[in-house]
Amino acid sequence: MSIAKFVLGNRKILKAFSVIRTQLRNIAHEHFTSGVSKLKSPLDAYYSHFINLPLPRDKVFATYIWIDGTGINLRSKDRIIDKVPCDLQMVPKWSYDGSSTGQAKIKDSDTILVPCGIYRDPFRSSPHILVLCETFHGDGTPTATNHRVHCAKLLSEMSEQEPLFGIEQEYTIFDSDLWPLGWPKCRGFPVVKTKLSYCGNGEHVAGREIVECHARACVYSGMDYKGNNAEVMKGSWEFQVGTTLGIKAADDLWIGRYLLVRIAEIFGNIISYHPKPMGKDQPGIGCHHNFSTKKMRENGGITEIERICKVLCDKHDTYVKNYGLGDGDENRKRLTGKHETAPFDTCKWAVADRGASIRIQKSVKSKGKGFLEDRRPAGDCDPYRVCKLLAQSCL
Repeated sequence: MSIAKFVLGNRKILKAFSVIRTQLRNIAHEHFTSGVSKLKSPLDAYYSHFINLPLPRDKVFATYIWIDGTGINLRSKDRIIDKVPCDLQMVPKWSYDGSSTGQAKIKDSDTILVPCGIYRDPFRSSPHILVLCETFHGDGTPTATNHRVHCAKLLSEMSEQEPLFGIEQEYTIFDSDLWPLGWPKCRGFPVVKTKLSYCGNGEHVAGREIVECHARACVYSGMDYKGNNAEVMKGSWEFQVGTTLGIKAADDLWIGRYLLVRIAEIFGNIISYHPKPMGKDQPGIGCHHNFSTKKMRENGGITEIERICKVLCDKHDTYVKNYGLGDGDENRKRLTGKHETAPFDTCKWAVADRGASIRIQKSVKSKGKGFLEDRRPAGDCDPYRVCKLLAQSCL
């Protein structure tokens, strides 16, 4: 075969592949859907048309949101209510098939949604709402992953102590190829000992567009959203909620998780809260909980803070098993004594030490009052479980 014929043949093949690539487009980011489509229509324009149709005033979308049987995934479904609710009593209970969410058997699958929080819907905008729900079996008992009911009961009983919580949620953004966003393709790794991604900019971070959308969605919803930053591992970020009284910080965290997953869905990305998603040489993903009571915030409160730190360490074996998904086994991969963590099997508290299990800020020590930071909870922890245990340490 002559060189000219060989080159001409290759050009025809490349042109054919180019046509295929044009016809089979992944339209997840551009057109608000997912999968491969042969359509060439401007789906984003059609979507915008329907999403902006004027609706009657007596038709309000309510998106019910709940934790499924995995303990970390969130489910949701919509219903129409006839007016904007002023309080929870105006939001009706609902039900769903618990056998399809890992929370019930097929023969007794009706599972009840009990509204426990109302937020503004940043996807549809006001007057539409998001409804955070607790889950119960048909006989009225809470499902296995409804830890909120127990947390709320305890915090209500100790309300005179005015418990405050602030939570820092770390997460990793994955691309559609199931590899962290911003990492070299073909399963490449970034620099292991990076010093530039934490609170970084430019080429040292990835996914800021998702973070920006998420921040505004959280603030719009009514969450006590406090901020965000890029984390040590490229493609990972953190957002903060609180400090707020009682159970609201934990409620807000779950809504923040829901909004984050929904926004990533639009961009064609995946959110992971796994405590050690990329192996032992890469930093882990945590969910630090800041906690205080009225006594800890009063003059001389450092004595109470140090007492609570000792209680938390004395109960370490029990607590750490509740600080991650299930029995916390995956969190063991994160708590190694490296990457700003303390070992899984030990507990220590210290001032300004990010390698401690429980950290007291220098400013707290110098003022003699304030709060403590429990650094042990994993990124996939249930904040209701953690907040309940932290509150129990004061009793």
